[in-house]
This record gives sequence, C-alpha cells and structure tokens, in this order.
Amino acid sequence: MEIKISTRQVLRILYILSWILFIGLCVEAGSFFFNAFYTTVINPAAADYFGLTDLYAHDQGRFLVQLLLMSIAGVLKALLFFLIVKILMDKKLNVAQPFNKEMWHFLRNLSWLALGIGLFSSWGAAYRDWLLQEGVPMPDAERLHIDGASVWIFMGVTFIVIAQLFKRGIEIQSENELTI
Repeated sequence: MEIKISTRQVLRILYILSWILFIGLCVEAGSFFFNAFYTTVINPAAADYFGLTDLYAHDQGRFLVQLLLMSIAGVLKALLFFLIVKILMDKKLNVAQPFNKEMWHFLRNLSWLALGIGLFSSWGAAYRDWLLQEGVPMPDAERLHIDGASVWIFMGVTFIVIAQLFKRGIEIQSENELTI
C-alpha cells in the first residue's frame, strides 16, 4: 500500500515545526538576556548557566559583550523563523505563480538574516577564542550557541543567489505579461 503525502500536508507539518523552532529560539534568545540581567543584578552564580563563571569573575564587561554577541545571533535566528512562520501563516506561497514580489522579499530577508547570524556567530566565536588566548577559561562555541558560523554564511549566500533568480523570474514574468 502506497502512502501519498500531499504538498499541503508537508507545508502543514513544516508550519508546525517552524512554530516549534520559533518558540524554542525565542526562549533561547530570551535566556541570554535574562541570564545577563540576572547574573549582573541578582546572582553572579547564574553565569554558570552558559559556563561563563570564570569570564564573569575575570571581567563583567567582557561577560556582557560575550552574551550580547550570543543574544544578537539568537534574536536573528528567532527572526528568521518568524519570517518562515509568517509566510506559511499568511499563505503567501503561490505555487501557481511562484515568482512574486512577496517571495523575493522573503528570500532576500532570509539571506540577510542568515548572513547576520553567521557574522555575529563568527564574531562571538572569535571573541571567545581571543578570551581563551587571554587565559580566561571558556566553554566551547557549541555551548555558547555560536557554532556553525560558516554554515550560516554559506546559507545566506545561497539565499542571495536564489533571491536573485526569483527577481529575474519576476522580471521575465512581467515582460511576458506585457507582450501578450
């Protein structure tokens, strides 16, 4: 017996998964901000949540810079999935006419967000590496949620190329409409 899954079902599953990821990424980004506030104002021992106790003891300013870089990357990840949820929720995916301005804007925004995630993750990882060279014990980039910067940059460049293809498709589509 062959099970046939329709495009509508796949989009529904992706919509649900996107919501789950969006909520999880919002919680993650919020945890960076909350941890920065809670550690500096209420309880310095909370720096251990991300393994940054030694950094906090070394320099509170550098601790906040590291958390800021982590926070920016986290917020950009949440925004990326917000855009995905939004386009799926607004049902702007037009399979009959995929080359439209909404899709082009969507792909362009995804590309810039992915590049931003990659750049801030790279910056955060480089800052972490610099702190290690300064003799401050630091957790690995994965624990700080700033690993994989090159993958994000690659994805951003890929989305830029796809967005440009969509832009050209829109131009060709409008030229064809004018000639009819």
